[in-house]
Amino acid sequence: MVVLACVAVLQGRTTPKLGLDLAGGTTVTLTAKTESGKNPPSSQMNQAVKIMTQRVNGLGVSDAEVAKQGSNNIVVNVPGEGQGRVVSLIGTTAKLQFRQAFAIADGKPTTGAPAPQTPTPTPTGKKDGKASPSPSASASASPSGSPSATPRGRALSQALTAPTPTPSGSATPSGTPSGTPTGVPSGIPQQPQQPQQDYSGIDDKNVIKQFEALNCYTGDRRAPGSNDPNRKWVAACDQKEENGQVTKYILGPVRVLGENVDGANAMPPDSQQGQASWSVSLKFDGKGGRQFGEVTTEAYRAYQQNPSSPQAQIAIVLDGQVVSAPSINRGAINGGTASIDGPPDSFNRQYATDLANVLKYGALPLEFTQSSIDEVSSTLGADQLEGGLIAGGIGLGLVVLYCMLYYRGLGLVAVSSLAVASAITYVSVVILGEGMGFRLSLPHIIGLIVSIGITADSFIVYFERLRDELRAGRKLRSSVENAWKRARRTILVADAVTFLAALVLYFLAVGGVRGFAFAMGLTTLIDVVVVFFFTKPMVALLSRTDFFGRGHPLSGLDAKRLRRSAQNSAASKAARTTSQEV
Repeated sequence: MVVLACVAVLQGRTTPKLGLDLAGGTTVTLTAKTESGKNPPSSQMNQAVKIMTQRVNGLGVSDAEVAKQGSNNIVVNVPGEGQGRVVSLIGTTAKLQFRQAFAIADGKPTTGAPAPQTPTPTPTGKKDGKASPSPSASASASPSGSPSATPRGRALSQALTAPTPTPSGSATPSGTPSGTPTGVPSGIPQQPQQPQQDYSGIDDKNVIKQFEALNCYTGDRRAPGSNDPNRKWVAACDQKEENGQVTKYILGPVRVLGENVDGANAMPPDSQQGQASWSVSLKFDGKGGRQFGEVTTEAYRAYQQNPSSPQAQIAIVLDGQVVSAPSINRGAINGGTASIDGPPDSFNRQYATDLANVLKYGALPLEFTQSSIDEVSSTLGADQLEGGLIAGGIGLGLVVLYCMLYYRGLGLVAVSSLAVASAITYVSVVILGEGMGFRLSLPHIIGLIVSIGITADSFIVYFERLRDELRAGRKLRSSVENAWKRARRTILVADAVTFLAALVLYFLAVGGVRGFAFAMGLTTLIDVVVVFFFTKPMVALLSRTDFFGRGHPLSGLDAKRLRRSAQNSAASKAARTTSQEV
């Protein structure tokens, strides 16, 4: 308890987060879109509700509500204000594709005209004090000034095979100054060259025109058709800017689909592996692993032939935008796993966690748009919260009063145990709120109040076993151990039954009932910890004192009084039996 409390205090966590019914939240209405404009099938809407519910739980938000409204609307209620980011991720289609790149350029529109053979310096402007690359720069023809020359530090990390001494991830040959055409002796002044884009291997003239006209610096960076897995060739933009630049691509056919991803997890930076940013670790199923091995084999072969070739890069496309396009420069990846990473400033913990969660549960069967988003107040408010706390206080007070009157000095152990259990529960709720998004709602509070009786019952079982040992004429110290052996099994069985009931209720119920089950299961586990590691050691320690060891009348462990009470009870019972016989 002390360790948990210290962690909470050190990290500034002092109060629990409240749920939708106690603190209000954000309500968003998502409307499904279909190509025909008609209402979507009911089965697809139900599947979308299920996936959104899994996502909202995966994002760590407790007490959220996802419900279908009408034939084409889904209403999402998320506790807490300012949850627009969470809701936007919940409604993200999350269609994941892996495609091989065939052409790469800066995201500005290009004319498509052949570049002059005699280079002339034609700076296109400056950003951050540095000349920006020409819009028609080609990564495949010359790495200088091309977005693929420094592919945003992105790499596809895994246990790569067949390491080679070739440059890792850099399209510019070692020793060649940036902005100098390859094959030219170093030391000779050269002017910047604007090479012609290489479209070899691309048999779709329409996608070439679309690529040249595409402007990734305006709009939402989703090129027409870039999210269609049935299209052989697509033009796509990078999802994020880096250093004020956005890259655009011509991508080949889909090689692996997101439905072949079995799992996704956010991974922290690994300095030993040279990983400076967070990443998303992907695990493919059998089919996806084979397909991914094939496409990385082709990309690595292209890299061996020409390290600056766009075909050496595998683009990871999410909802029509390129999340990252790493260069396969160390060998084919055949282990069925991969990872997505990016620049540390944008690919942080929050982004990696959100991306992993939306990928983990698959793509939505429909595309949704936000029809409305509103901040709503609490439905119950402070009065109901205050009433629940008062009810809990009254229940706790009655339990304390009973323990003190019946067990006297021994009741102090019960009260102390309840205080320790309450403190651990409070700290646990605070830490769960910060670490997992747990929010305390009214059903949770009801579960915590009910658990007071469950916790007190464990103490009573042990105390009664101890008093039975003393009535039998045994010494206090030996009675403490003998009573614990007899009470321990009873306590474990009782708590196991309660925990199993809470577990079944949690998985079968929804909404508030599920919250009640979670609170009851949490406090049952805490009860076991307190009884084993606080109550029993405390009783053993007090038995060594004169006040309890000699059986003071106010200790609650007066052996003579307990025996007299037992004799009186036996005599009274015998008298009643005789009276009934007569």
